Amino acid sequence: MGTGPEGIKRAGLVFVVSAPSGAGKTTLVRRVMEQLPGIHFSVSYTTRSPRAGEREGEDYHFVSPSVFQEMVERDEFLEWAEVLGNRYGTALTSVKDFTSKGRDLILDIDTQGAKKVKEKLEQTVLVYILPPSPEALRERLVNRGLDSPEMIQLRLAGAYRDIEEAHWYQYLIVNERIEEAIEQLKAIIIAERCRKVKISILEEKKREWGKHHGKNNR
Repeated sequence: MGTGPEGIKRAGLVFVVSAPSGAGKTTLVRRVMEQLPGIHFSVSYTTRSPRAGEREGEDYHFVSPSVFQEMVERDEFLEWAEVLGNRYGTALTSVKDFTSKGRDLILDIDTQGAKKVKEKLEQTVLVYILPPSPEALRERLVNRGLDSPEMIQLRLAGAYRDIEEAHWYQYLIVNERIEEAIEQLKAIIIAERCRKVKISILEEKKREWGKHHGKNNR
């Protein structure tokens, strides 16, 4: 089990972070993990090919469609979804291994997957990252140079559909300035950790004050 304030032990939390492609989610998550101790990244499985600079086991587990399908049939995923012709999934055993040891996890998944995780895990905190405007998102997608004009249009259309789903997330961050967005996500994680151990802390303090009160009444 992990340790919270006052040395109270707790189960790990699962932070689901979703955003339209190009909203800066990956950079935001990496920067927060560098600055905040005790938060780990859940590496998803995908059938798509690695992009330039991506590493197996760090960014994704890259598997063939047949291997992915076998994992689906063995019910090995907490959630999985198909996005723009590729499939993505979160391994169930990986999440359980981390949370049972009190380690907090960040899941970088889309709204389809987020909804499934919310249904299956109680300790889920949902955070949606929003670009400042459609124009800013288009500019980011063009500047990163990974997609054709046709794919950019598909991603923008998908972003509009995703944003309509963002209302059931607990938190929303508009990523206009990366440093501000980092501080907001860090604040969410810290607050949720404190909320998680609140009951345990109160029980411990009640016992402590009860003993003190009994001594004073003698």
